[in-house]
Amino acid sequence: MADVSTLEVLLYGEPIGTLTLVPGDRSLFAFNEDYIEDEDRAVLSLGFKDTFGELVTKFRPYGPRVMPFFSNLLPEGSMRDYLAEQAGVHPERDFFLLWALGADLPGAITIRSVDGDELPPVAGRGVVPDDHRRERVLRFSLAGVQLKFSAIMEGNKGLTIPARGIGGSWIVKLPSIEYEGVPENEYSMMTLARLVGIDVPAIDLVDISSIENLPSEIEELEGKAFIIERFDRLDDGSPVHIEDFGQILGIYPRDKYKKANYANIGRVIAAESSDDDIAEYIRRLTFNTLIGNADMHVKNWSMRYLDRRNAALAPAYDFVATIAYLKDETAALNFSRTKRFDEFTEDELAHLANRAAMPDTLVLETARETVSLFRKYWRQEKANLPLHDRVIKAVEENIKKVPLASSA
Repeated sequence: MADVSTLEVLLYGEPIGTLTLVPGDRSLFAFNEDYIEDEDRAVLSLGFKDTFGELVTKFRPYGPRVMPFFSNLLPEGSMRDYLAEQAGVHPERDFFLLWALGADLPGAITIRSVDGDELPPVAGRGVVPDDHRRERVLRFSLAGVQLKFSAIMEGNKGLTIPARGIGGSWIVKLPSIEYEGVPENEYSMMTLARLVGIDVPAIDLVDISSIENLPSEIEELEGKAFIIERFDRLDDGSPVHIEDFGQILGIYPRDKYKKANYANIGRVIAAESSDDDIAEYIRRLTFNTLIGNADMHVKNWSMRYLDRRNAALAPAYDFVATIAYLKDETAALNFSRTKRFDEFTEDELAHLANRAAMPDTLVLETARETVSLFRKYWRQEKANLPLHDRVIKAVEENIKKVPLASSA
């Protein structure tokens, strides 16, 4: 095995740095001098800003995982295991997974080998991913746990999975084998979120049978898939850079429930964005508490760079009433002092606002308004949405336990 292997990191197609694998199974990231010296450079991550707002240029080695920013670009859990097997890569080898998946990562980042396809054999497998494997794996290249992939909307023809696995302006999320009706649940919650005033991309439910060029491994799936338009792509297919809060806060995916709270996320939004984004953040936090979503971890919040330099809260995604499947009555993270839905009070929100340096009046008024709008649209729409009775019952039981909903 060669002593050193290097991957080139590109942002909007321009090289900005390198990831180098060195002896001891460690990796080191470094920015290019041209990127460092460019005063008008596109932002890669808020996590690479120091306390004075300047670019951090010195990084310690990481191993065996790559640094959290890059590790968070990769899929998780069983999805990661599946892709690693298809690519002939050990699932813990971030460096080689980035090589295999680097042509179609979230945001405006691409990663490629500076040595072409001649990377050394992967430890524990003894093989290097070939072009055929890479194309197959790229169909599923989006970060996350659920089985999902990019697709192209071709006018009246509907959705098609790209033949080479690269590109696509829609995300297709397939049904869960374990839990019934997840696509319908997510579609319904996202529809309600839009009615409440939350920034939601275009969404739909489609028959799986209508999707062209599905990988053979999942052709036998039946039912509906949830689709959502990618907000990291423009109409012409060009990329928009995004990063999730795992990347911003430097938290590995395995710690996405542990090493942060909603005040940490709110503090970044308050410092980097606008009052409109603060209100949007509180609106989403309140909404997901009302529906009983126990899975809004750090990777389910993202910032987006429409002008390449200034961060704004990205559109909403991954809103599911998880309480219908798992009787977990706590949020994924602490609001401020607690994560219990039945302790989501105005006092807790005021405490969060204080810790995150957000205006209390804006926070409390937004939360109250969200509760009022949610009640209105829930009553009007719950019977019209493709929701199982079990989901409706679980959400309604949860609402009764949320103090903010009782006092609003």
